[in-house]
Amino acid sequence: MPTEHLFIDGALAAADMARRITLILGEAIAARGVATIALSGGRSPRPVLEALSATALDWDKVIVTLVDERWVAPDHADSNERLVRETLLQGQAAAARFVPMKNGAADAHAGQAACEAALAALPWPLDIVLLGMGEDGHTASLFPAAKELAEGLSTEALTLAVTPPAAPHQRMTLSAKAILKSRHIFLQIGGAAKKAIYHKALAGEAMEELPIRVALCQHAVSVEVWISE
Repeated sequence: MPTEHLFIDGALAAADMARRITLILGEAIAARGVATIALSGGRSPRPVLEALSATALDWDKVIVTLVDERWVAPDHADSNERLVRETLLQGQAAAARFVPMKNGAADAHAGQAACEAALAALPWPLDIVLLGMGEDGHTASLFPAAKELAEGLSTEALTLAVTPPAAPHQRMTLSAKAILKSRHIFLQIGGAAKKAIYHKALAGEAMEELPIRVALCQHAVSVEVWISE
């Protein structure tokens, strides 16, 4: 079972997660001289990233990348890169090295090889993979109904180009293998609907129905879950 951190308030959960991330990254720097983290986008991580940007850390020894990315320009409102640059990579934290997923290719499939090469050059395993979860049970851009899901769950590659079944924009995402090629998996869960899906995933739904089980139902990597009302 994952280690659960329970909070009545999302802001308190975000602050606690930021403290835990800072601790793990600091320990990684002390042990190996570098720390690595892959971040998710969306509304939930924003307060975590803002809190992290204000923490004291040897940010010039931190490498930041993404769990997934929409295939849009870096200044697009839907860009996860834009979110990270506007929230985390500010002040002292601007010294961190950022490795984007989006490149200059016309679409995600055409850009997959270059993205794979860029991420393969990072020092694996990553110290932290910070995941979110949708109300359909997807995590990263591993969507239940996506035609690429089976490949995302089985490929040996670190990255995968995905066309979501409903959401706009092509995506680039870490594969299941890449998510599990980490030292720590952190997950944010907020609200009753997502808590219900989370407990359903723990109870044993098929991986293809609830891809979040990639992270929750394995024994290779420690998982911590921050749950708020």
